[in-house]
Amino acid sequence: VRMRSRIPVILLACGSFNPTTNMHMRLFELARDHLHHTGQYQVIEGIMSPVSDHYGKKGLVSARHRVAMAKLALETSDWIRVDPWESEQDTWTETVKVLRHHYNEALRAFQSKKEFMRNKHPTESSAEDSFSCQHPVLPELKLLCGADFLQTFKTPNLWKEEDIKEIVEKFGLVCISRAGSDPSQLIQESDLLSKFQHNIFLVREWIQNEISATQIRSALCRGLSVKYLIPDSVIAYIAQHSVYNEGHLLQPLRLQNTTIN
Repeated sequence: VRMRSRIPVILLACGSFNPTTNMHMRLFELARDHLHHTGQYQVIEGIMSPVSDHYGKKGLVSARHRVAMAKLALETSDWIRVDPWESEQDTWTETVKVLRHHYNEALRAFQSKKEFMRNKHPTESSAEDSFSCQHPVLPELKLLCGADFLQTFKTPNLWKEEDIKEIVEKFGLVCISRAGSDPSQLIQESDLLSKFQHNIFLVREWIQNEISATQIRSALCRGLSVKYLIPDSVIAYIAQHSVYNEGHLLQPLRLQNTTIN
């Protein structure tokens, strides 16, 4: 009952996910715990949105592989899913447009659910149903990011001022900070961010976890083991499709793959 009065929240993370690591998934768990502990929110869904191939980042493997790896990684989650929409766009899509798209999708789902409830009990709807129709709680969509993402707001010409404003004012940010980074100082130094700091949730990462996809790719190319850093299903996929080593399969990966399957 207590959860019912809370604001439903969807968490959206945009990124390369090249490949999806255990750390990417931990960010969602940390954010959900933090929002639940505020007593105000109930996280109803997490969405991982891999960037399209047009992002132009060095070493970015095709979206087809990145979406497939994210799907495999998230098979063990009952609330986070990968959404291929952004990855399927034929140009690079600004983060704010990705947020708008998913917010509109959430509203559409919300409306059809309301319609369904109304049609289910057209005459004698229960008190609870009529209450939910009279007082609909619209879901909120928040952008989930690491502290290094906040830092990019300061990079000249990287962001449009009005996009930053829309992200922090209309949607909100849940920012996971690592040891050695101080996002609160970043917020204080920016007039725009400090104006909307009530909509920026800073979450302390309570276990230091420095897994980076870049390091994972470099380890894979050198034939080092990445077990327990990324899910076994993703390791098997990388081996099967020779994702990070241009067509030839490194011996340690070949050995690792035979032990997994």
